[in-house]
Amino acid sequence: MGQFRQISTFVEVVARGSLSAAARAEGIAPAMIGRRLDALEARLGVKLLQRTTRKLALTDEGAAFLEDCQRILGELEEAESAVAERSARASGHLLVSAPAGFGRQHVAPLLPSFLAEHQDVTVNLNLNDRVVDVIGEGVDVAIRIASLSDSSLVGVKLADNQRVLVASPAYLKRHGVPDTLADLARHNCLAISSEGSQRGWTFRDNGKLVTLKVAGNMVCNDGEVLHDWALAGKGLAWRSMWEVGTEIEAGKLCTVLDAFAAPGNDIHAVFAQRRHLPLRIRAFVDFLRRTYAQADYWRARSGT
Repeated sequence: MGQFRQISTFVEVVARGSLSAAARAEGIAPAMIGRRLDALEARLGVKLLQRTTRKLALTDEGAAFLEDCQRILGELEEAESAVAERSARASGHLLVSAPAGFGRQHVAPLLPSFLAEHQDVTVNLNLNDRVVDVIGEGVDVAIRIASLSDSSLVGVKLADNQRVLVASPAYLKRHGVPDTLADLARHNCLAISSEGSQRGWTFRDNGKLVTLKVAGNMVCNDGEVLHDWALAGKGLAWRSMWEVGTEIEAGKLCTVLDAFAAPGNDIHAVFAQRRHLPLRIRAFVDFLRRTYAQADYWRARSGT
């Protein structure tokens, strides 16, 4: 306790600019503050502060130590807040955004269980395949299946995900199995469109990521429709394993061009950067992460 008090006193003195100001804030004599600092410097064997009657100045060692102390005290404050929150009840309203197909299969069915655990929380689930403006639209949690690049947001990985190129056995029997990326030009590719433009398919070719615009006689802005078309033998579709894993195991769909598969687009929960997340957000993200980590969850859910 004495060592912790010395460290917190050191940080407080620097923040307030004088021993007397730190003493007034704590309600003790300035001499007590001075003795704590003397004891800290003696224990460390270095001078942290140059003290005169008029001002304080950090030494080089003191400046480096101050940065570490501030970090440690901040982490301790966050740990205490987290413990306190766990004993509290989550409450309030959650606005959750998720891609339409994923949200229908892997978010919406889980909400009743989450709300049964947290009865003071209400949820508005917005299913939309566009990338929502989390801050501008007031979204509490957005589920994204992509690499994260927005530094203004915090991302928590919920689960692994891999993109695969699939087709039905009947389609491949009629049109052949593609062996190279160039072979896609002779296949009917079922692409997703967003706001009038086609989203390309991403592969890894000779160690580099390449995104291809493909061609076919049908495009759609709903991934579930593309999934159904692929099952019906209408062409190739670039889909996520969370969606087609069960059908691949059952032989209803086959993967192709596996040697060109790009790194996985993992599933994340993203939210605005906040030092202290409301308990309802923390509870919801933890609930999804625990659920997705359960053995056989994806096997039971995918393709349903």
